[in-house]
Amino acid sequence: MSLLFIAHRAPFAPDRGDRIRSYHVLRHLSARMPVHLVTFADAPEPVPQLGLASCTVVPRQKGQIRAAAEALATGRPVSVAAFAARSFTRAVAAVTDMHAPAAAYVFSGQMAQYVPSSLPFVMDFVDLDSAKFAGLARGPLRALYRREARLLARWERAAAARAAASLFVSRAEAALFDGPGRVEVVENGIDTAHFRPRAVPPTGGAAIVFTGQMDYAPNVEAVRWFVERVLPLIRRAHPDAALAIVGRAPVAAVRALAKVPGVTVTGEVADVRGHLAAARVAVAPLQLARGIQNKVLEAMASGLPVVATSGAAEGIDHAGTLRIADDPDRFAAEVAALLRAPGDLGARARARVEARYGWQAALAPLDILIAQASSPPAAQIRPSPDMAAALVSASGRRDVGVGA
Repeated sequence: MSLLFIAHRAPFAPDRGDRIRSYHVLRHLSARMPVHLVTFADAPEPVPQLGLASCTVVPRQKGQIRAAAEALATGRPVSVAAFAARSFTRAVAAVTDMHAPAAAYVFSGQMAQYVPSSLPFVMDFVDLDSAKFAGLARGPLRALYRREARLLARWERAAAARAAASLFVSRAEAALFDGPGRVEVVENGIDTAHFRPRAVPPTGGAAIVFTGQMDYAPNVEAVRWFVERVLPLIRRAHPDAALAIVGRAPVAAVRALAKVPGVTVTGEVADVRGHLAAARVAVAPLQLARGIQNKVLEAMASGLPVVATSGAAEGIDHAGTLRIADDPDRFAAEVAALLRAPGDLGARARARVEARYGWQAALAPLDILIAQASSPPAAQIRPSPDMAAALVSASGRRDVGVGA
């Protein structure tokens, strides 16, 4: 059989959270069956050797202002209107007509609008976006965020009702979802060969590092909170403590933090691993976090001690290899203590990631889910007891409806 893979953003290069997941899912699935990718891209990008049967890239040209206007006029979520394009509909129809896929894998909830009505599909929500917008519903834009949260939650439930299965990146995300149908957990993984201690020479030299997409509101809020409320407390014990904020597209509020002594805002870098290699502590001070934070897994795999808020750590089975703090005093104390005496926390974090978060193990449940989605209900594949046990173990659930 062949599979149609619909994505909201081209998954190459795998250099941000959503791209990392979709890239590795594509690699996993294309090693097992012909996969036909149809995806948006904001700019021309080279297509990597993923073993795809075909790849159709549709330029995305709609800006946020136009998307918001369309959403208000049609009663749709802005997130859905932003990715609505006739050119994409035509691309999906052409690929479907030519290759007759048996099922579809839909990456990100807003892309459910493109699934042909006759095609069974697996819906990978990744995170529960409606909950994310609900968490942002404050300040001058709170009315718009509340509207988006309400309409997007309705959209997510409708997509789940159509899907053969709905996937979330963690048990915490799945627990937030109150929609219909089968819900499964397929966690993120980490490339432990790429992210490893001192994988590349150190870059910069800051003792504290934060990595992330720096036009993403929760990341912006996190670094501002850390610089304004935590870093001054750390410097009482470590006056020379420096912070590197590493990530593409820093907004003005982030760039302004570079005026604070000891704070560097790098913008996009060729390889984040150099800054991880230079650091002694990684921080994830997110006040609003959804799912599994790749930045935390990458730092752990690199052998760095990590201090995170409880939200940033929530989806990670860290077995005590993270330091967790939510108020500024406690967060600063944890970072200062690790700067003074890191012990073996980084080594234990690396060992935990190796044992728990390899991509092959994380994505093993997809083989069963795709097979079931593409089979008629009366003939759905029922895996062996060993396969079923592996699915339960990977999802962390005891009510997995294998073959249901």
